[in-house]
Amino acid sequence: MIIWLNGAFGAGKTQTAYELKRRIPNSMIYDPEQIGFFINRSFPKEIKKGDFQNYELWREFNYKTLKHIHSEYSGTIIIPMTIVNPRYYEEIIGRLKDEGVDVQHFVLDASKETLQKRLKSRFEKKNSWPEQQIDRCLEGFTHPVFEGPIDTNDLTTEQVVETIASTLHIQLLPDERSELQKKWERFVMRVKKV
Repeated sequence: MIIWLNGAFGAGKTQTAYELKRRIPNSMIYDPEQIGFFINRSFPKEIKKGDFQNYELWREFNYKTLKHIHSEYSGTIIIPMTIVNPRYYEEIIGRLKDEGVDVQHFVLDASKETLQKRLKSRFEKKNSWPEQQIDRCLEGFTHPVFEGPIDTNDLTTEQVVETIASTLHIQLLPDERSELQKKWERFVMRVKKV
């Protein structure tokens, strides 16, 4: 199974993905963004695009890589990645589904104010690139292809994880960390994302 966590920047995709990984046995995180970073580092500036998702190569590579991992790996693949363009969704997620891959897609939804607050908490500057994408994302997720919205405005990461697990009938491992450990791990993750 593939669990794809979509949503605007600041929606909690990465936090949720790592919490799912911690609590779902035999699971891994796959980050399509890494392919985008590789493309941006490797291509000459004359042919670079503003958003690596606009490269057909990025979409094709991620589709083929996920198809391969899914065919060889018996565990759960968790993907925290924003995709707003319905065509790009179809070229990766839709194509995998059409070929029989069990892809469970969720949009982690939140208001603009909540997203801005969360971005600020991870030390994003006012008008940063992620903040500039909020309106585009919120508008894009109104397209019918983006099924599975979860309103995260008033939910903790644990509650989002439990909602996803309940929807998918997944038995989660117990979380025996203290509240201090959880807060520390989330702080470290926010710093790493900057």
